[in-house]
Amino acid sequence: MSLDFYQDRLHPCSYLDDKQARNIYPDPLRAMSNKLYGQLIQHGFRRSGEHVYRPFCPTCSACVPVRIKVQDFQPNRSQKRSLKRNQHVTINVHPADFNEAHYELYCRYLQSRHPGGGMDHPTPHSYQQFLTSSWSDTGFVEFFDKDQLIAVAVTDFVDCAASAFYTFFEPEMAERSLGTLAVLKQVELAKKQGLQHLYLGYWIEASPKMNYKTRFDALQYFNGDWHDFDKKL
Repeated sequence: MSLDFYQDRLHPCSYLDDKQARNIYPDPLRAMSNKLYGQLIQHGFRRSGEHVYRPFCPTCSACVPVRIKVQDFQPNRSQKRSLKRNQHVTINVHPADFNEAHYELYCRYLQSRHPGGGMDHPTPHSYQQFLTSSWSDTGFVEFFDKDQLIAVAVTDFVDCAASAFYTFFEPEMAERSLGTLAVLKQVELAKKQGLQHLYLGYWIEASPKMNYKTRFDALQYFNGDWHDFDKKL
């Protein structure tokens, strides 16, 4: 099956100051499906709401798709401490529908972590428009400390893989390393389901918000094909 791709116009980069960005998108007239997305994600594509895209910048290649080989993954010393510190936390996979508790946690997270960034005043509509889609197999992985919801990891599931789409957590619990915990638990979930990879989106070395991904073991990067990660990219 052939598939045409289209590129958008240059626009300010969301990750790197003073940079211009451009994306490519699969043919918008071709209906997207979870199966097709499972093929595109293997070539560095990512979704945002209903839309699937990949950075295609003319003078920059800073956005590097990365994924974890879940069957080979071993937590490092710091990640083991995070698991031990949060050993009483329980998880539950919730359907990707609107949930008031999720939404309130999402609002608190954005107001604390991204003030003034354009996302810190979400509405129920913008929340659902960003995190969910009509065609994806998406679950909201809930993290509970006793009866308190402390984090949600939005996870897409495709053939043989899972994709860590977005995580939000209680901002007052930043010292609990809940973002790291969310990745570790998604690795565990993918491993239990017999999946091969957990996709982490894009690694950007110069972006503090995106370069943490190299802390995870068994990492691969995409550059026309998938390779075991080497920091000397």
